[in-house]
This record gives sequence, structure tokens and C-alpha cells, in this order.
Amino acid sequence: MPKEIHKGITSRPPVVVIMGHIDHGKSTLLDYIRKSNIVEKEAGGITQHISAYEVTHPDEKGVVRTITFLDTPGHEAFQAMRKRGASVGDIAILVVSAEDGVKPQTLEALAAITESKTPYIVAINKIDKPGANIERTKQTLLEAGIYIEGYGGSIPSVPLSAKTGEGVKELLDMIILVTDLETFTGEKGKSAEGVVIESSLDTKKGIAATLIIKSGTLSQGEFVVAGESFAPVRIMENFLGQKIESATFSSPIRIIGFSALPKAGDTFVTVGSKKEAEVLVTKAKEKPGNEERGAPQAAGIAVIPIIIKGDVLGSTEALVHELKKIETETVKLKIVDEGAGAITENDVKQLSGTPGGIILGFAVKCDPRALELAERQSVSIQTFDIIYKLSEWMAKVITERTPKMEVEEVQGTLKVLKLFNKNKNTQVIGGSVQTGKIGVGDSFKILRRGAEVGRGKIEELQSQKIKTREVTEGNECGVQVESKIEIAGGDVLESFSVIIK
Repeated sequence: MPKEIHKGITSRPPVVVIMGHIDHGKSTLLDYIRKSNIVEKEAGGITQHISAYEVTHPDEKGVVRTITFLDTPGHEAFQAMRKRGASVGDIAILVVSAEDGVKPQTLEALAAITESKTPYIVAINKIDKPGANIERTKQTLLEAGIYIEGYGGSIPSVPLSAKTGEGVKELLDMIILVTDLETFTGEKGKSAEGVVIESSLDTKKGIAATLIIKSGTLSQGEFVVAGESFAPVRIMENFLGQKIESATFSSPIRIIGFSALPKAGDTFVTVGSKKEAEVLVTKAKEKPGNEERGAPQAAGIAVIPIIIKGDVLGSTEALVHELKKIETETVKLKIVDEGAGAITENDVKQLSGTPGGIILGFAVKCDPRALELAERQSVSIQTFDIIYKLSEWMAKVITERTPKMEVEEVQGTLKVLKLFNKNKNTQVIGGSVQTGKIGVGDSFKILRRGAEVGRGKIEELQSQKIKTREVTEGNECGVQVESKIEIAGGDVLESFSVIIK
């Protein structure tokens, strides 16, 4: 039960995020905790509507305590989501396999936890496996700078098996212990505020968002404002999908009816009227830094305008993170828009008249009318269900659209010894090839005291009074050239060819 710390301020349940390397058992652990620690209140069991849920667990005095868990994807591409999860969470669980020890994504997760200054617990998972070695795993933690209790540090660790459930009770006990040490607080009497976890577009119900309340109480009839969007609190569901009239701190809730898709990671506040909500949204839109994202057009740089649509905004955030990694110095990606839900005609219209525009969809469908319009407007629509496939496809596009540059490669240099005659733009000179070679048809630069003063073309060559196609280094020759600039003794003709790169 929450206890009052001082007037109006009470302790609140912790928000816990589970992080770590892919395949180290995060999802299995979350599933085990959810299935064994949520009391089923409705026939038909638990309906997992959102990626956050509450569980109950008795403390050492037998008092039933509530813990909120966030489900953050573990794939490397979801680094941005994990960072958001760590900053939203009060406590992080860093899952490490007892078989594999510390892996690259373990370190990435640790960096996100450390950056957000979130207290964390190490869960050494898969102790039921034949190849499990807890002591070796602890050693890899030490080598990675994770100083757990008993190994020179104060970070708590719990060995467990997410598959059998061994050690899960001890992990929940540890979460409650850390909660009591840290004392997370909230104020029930104030208006609710917190963080947007994800948002999505339901074609039947409208725009929905998952929120975590960090302080205050949210009730029906109020208005939630998140960034440039707001929603009246008419349809509010708890993590079981049950409609509720109010919710307070640490509760994960789902609000339906937002005016626009709020961004994952946006903070939200609550106001009493639609007018107040609209004022805050207007202010958010006028804030500096809300300019269109993306690379500006610059000489020698190709810009690809892109719209990204995902099943939830967290997915689009991960896609932006992935795509930015494959940009090059000469090809930049301009994110025109991003959102959740199916690809629509409006998405295509945003790219109409923009050469080379691409709409990327991840785990979403495309409206048939959008496909028809895209074909007429020459907008490319591509949908994927696997992130690395999308990245591979975009990498090929970037290669294809890399600007082709004309590069002048020096073939040879000739030092002019004498100008014999000049007739309009035709001149006959004598000279000596200093480097490389020169040939009939070559273009050249006229260098005078190291500076370019003009250009021309070699029309004819003679070596030892015999016509030739080419003269090499160390040989003298007569040259007939075409140039508007009069060539003088001492000039250097630098022969070059143009290469497309």
C-alpha cells in the first residue's frame, strides 16, 4: 500500500523495464511474470492489449505490492526504444544469459540504463540450461565493468530460470527491496502527468496511445495533452483491456481518441477543458525546433524524401534509427513524416511532386487507392515485416542514387619550350613530356606559374618530324593544339581524362 512521505506526497509502485541482449530470455521472463502474478478477473483470461502491465507480489511482511512492467523490444534496431524505456522506468532489469555471458546488446542496454541514471538489477537467466555457468557469467560482468554484489560492487544480481520460474520470486523480492530503498513518490491529488509509451492507429476506433502515469490522477472528462496532440478522456482502458473511469501513478493505461499520433517518449499533462488542450497544442507547434526533419539539399548531395509508417510509433522510431546508420556522405535521407497505421492516399499526396519519394511500411498494409495514386505520381511504396530486409533494400537504393561525379584524372604533363605560330584558335608549339603521356584528342589545362589560365585540346602530334598518336615521358615533340588562350614558353600543359565515379 502507498504510504504518505509528507503532505500529499505518497510512495508509488515502481515502473520496471527489462533489457538485455537478444535471445537472453527477456520475453520469456516477462511472460512468466505476467502469467503467474496477474490475478485473472474476467472469464477468458488476460487480454494483453498494451506493452505494459501491472503485477502483484507480497513483500516480506505479506503486504501485497504492485509492480508495473514495460515490455521493450530487444533487437539491436530498437536501441532508441530501449533508451526511452530506461528513462521511463524507475528500475531496470538487465538480463544476461548464464550460457553466453555479456554480449554487445548487453552493453548497449547498460549504456542506456547508465545514461538515464536508473537503478538496476542483474538477472542471470537460463540457469536451467546444461551449458549454464553462473560464476563464469559473473566474471564476464566484472570484465564489462558491471560490479555486482560479492564481486566488488553494489549492483544486486539474481540467478533465475525464466522457463521454470526458479528465482523469479527472488527477483520480485529484490525489485520491492530496491523500491523501498529508492522511495519513488507521486501526488495523487494533482492532475496526471507521465510519458507516452507507444501510439497506434485503429481504423475502427481512431488513434490510441499507451501512457504511464508518473504522478497525479487521471479521470474521465479531463483532457490529455502530449506534444502536438490531445485526447478527451472518454475511452480509457487498463492493461487488461477493461474500461476504467480513473487511474493513478505507475498505472499503464490506453487512451483512445487522440487528435493526432503522439510521439513515443512524449511527456503528457492533463487539463480540464478542450480549450486549454488546444492552447497547449498550439504552443507546442510554435516551439522552435519543430522544423521539418531531414537533410537540406546541398551541392553534390542526393536527398531521398521518405515517409515511414509502422504498426506502432515505437517501430517507426526504430526504423529512423536504422536508416540513419546507412546514410552516406553523398546520400541523405529526409524524413518527411512518420506515423502509425496503414499507408494511405494522404501519405502519397505528401510526396506528390517530390522526385524519388519513397514510402516505407513496417508491419502495415497499404490502402489500394494509395497504391493507385502512387503509381500515377511515381512514388515508390515498399512494405516489410523484417527490419533488416527493409535496411538491405534501402541500402541498395542509396547505392543506386549515389551521385555520379566527373573526376579529372591527369594523364601526363608537357612543358612548353616554344610557340611556333598561332592562327585564330589553332597554335603550334614545341615541348617536352615531363610525366606520363599525352595523346591526340586529349583535353588539357594550361598552367602558368602553377595556376590554370585556360584549357584546350590536342589536335596533332609529331615526334622526330613523324606524326604519332602518343608521346611518352622524356620525349620532345611538336604539338598542334586548339585553344582560345595564347600559349607561351614555360607554360605546362596538363593532359587529363574525365572519369565517372
